Amino acid sequence: MSKVIFVTGGVMSGIGKGVATSSLGKILQSYGFRVTAMKIDPYINVDAGTMNPTEHGEVFVTNDGLECDQDVGNYERFLDRDLFRENYMTTGMVYQSVIQKERNLEYNGKCVEVVPHIPEEVIARIERAIKKDHAEIMLVEIGGTIGEYQNLLFLEAARMMKLRAPKDILFVMVSYLPIPDMIGEMKTKPTQYAVRSLNSAGIQPDIILARSSRPLDLPRKQKLSIASSLREEDVISAPDITSIYEVPINFEKDNLGKIVLKKLGLKKKKTDLKDWKRMVATIRKPNKPVVTIGIVGKYFATGSFSLPDSYISVIEALKHASWFHRHEPRLHWLDAELYEKDPRALKELKNFDGIVVPGGFGSRGVEGKIKVIEYCRKEKIPYFGLCYGLQLMVVEFARNVAKLKNAHTEEIDKKTPYPVIHILPEQEALVSEKHYGGSMRLGLYDCRVLPGTIAERAYKTPRIKERHRHRYEVNSKLLPRLEKKGLMVSGLNPQRKLVEIAEIKDHPFFLGVQFHPEFLSRPLAPHPLFKEFIRAAVKNKKK
Repeated sequence: MSKVIFVTGGVMSGIGKGVATSSLGKILQSYGFRVTAMKIDPYINVDAGTMNPTEHGEVFVTNDGLECDQDVGNYERFLDRDLFRENYMTTGMVYQSVIQKERNLEYNGKCVEVVPHIPEEVIARIERAIKKDHAEIMLVEIGGTIGEYQNLLFLEAARMMKLRAPKDILFVMVSYLPIPDMIGEMKTKPTQYAVRSLNSAGIQPDIILARSSRPLDLPRKQKLSIASSLREEDVISAPDITSIYEVPINFEKDNLGKIVLKKLGLKKKKTDLKDWKRMVATIRKPNKPVVTIGIVGKYFATGSFSLPDSYISVIEALKHASWFHRHEPRLHWLDAELYEKDPRALKELKNFDGIVVPGGFGSRGVEGKIKVIEYCRKEKIPYFGLCYGLQLMVVEFARNVAKLKNAHTEEIDKKTPYPVIHILPEQEALVSEKHYGGSMRLGLYDCRVLPGTIAERAYKTPRIKERHRHRYEVNSKLLPRLEKKGLMVSGLNPQRKLVEIAEIKDHPFFLGVQFHPEFLSRPLAPHPLFKEFIRAAVKNKKK
């Protein structure tokens, strides 16, 4: 039977459960095991597609088109492999499935109850994901924290699995140990209470990953050991670090991998973290030259706090490519609305080696982004547009180069005389019927790369596949007028002749893509387009 490791959170969310899960997965993978990972989101949403990115963070998309939590992206980046829709689960998915089964009489006329039928559905989904991936070890991250009401049914499913196969199930708790400024001492009591809360759900953690701003010392380890019924070596120090990619190496200093294998009754097949350690050495290398990139978006703020997690895959892809070129990435968040209010602020763009406009939806900040794109085009600043960044690049080109006055995207202006970006007929039907969830062009699609282009130089192959998440496309009816003025389509979907990549000549790098290349970037295999963009940005810096 496959082994299952449940990763739960104590004290508070947002402290790195996803990275901890990914890092443990990387360690076990390096030992020669086939590892997969699954995220459980305790939301009633059926998938992550309808969740607010400012509150929830980025919506990640799998090859098979599921909109899911950003942690699935972390799993893919660390494990360096593609995952499936089965690797994500929400409360909404579970309840929807149970209700559908009840309507189809699949419970043979039984009274369907929250317990045991909801936990049984959770268990069935975990087992399905294991089977789909032929996994020897499955890591299941339960979102949120232990004390939250909405997590109880997932904890109940985990408890039931432990009851059925005690030697095959392991519990890891990631908990935060605060160091209050007014005290100056690391406090273990919140974590002790978190363990008690987990105990009240019938679960005893086997390992605690002690997150804090500083390494865990021996007295704190001993306190947690006694209060939580754990051996001292089962309390693993997880201090803040510069790069998340150092986490597997840090964990191995405390022998986390060996401890997990021993508890699961497994023997190490091999050890291979050489490439990973080499990459981390590059990241850590001091005094690397800096490449400065501006990211123009709108999903940055929640109240008085910034939330770059809205663009986490873009951030990581830029880092991967920068490290590939032996540069230190310095990323700056630029508010698109600022350039609408004060066009003079555009001059600050000259301080950056390259500019990115990532994906998004809606009208807020759109005119600011268009002004940024125009400035980058005229001033020869390397520009990379992702999804919405391509669409607005086409709008800017139509308005200011092709002189199509008031050209726009139908998403913003349905009455525009030149809808250079329009909605596909099948998408229009879905929108008119208010079918929004899971209805966009999602997942992996083919693209034919045209010769003699920046795209071809980057990919070095004429056929590629990339992941999509959008509803609007470049309008092929107006495309000839744009091409006549110098817009070059360098990537086409061969089945439907849809524009996938566009660029212009006589510019260091001015390119947009309809897809999301950031979803396929990995630390050990940076995405080709991001590598080419950073190459241009480095060259621009030297210039």
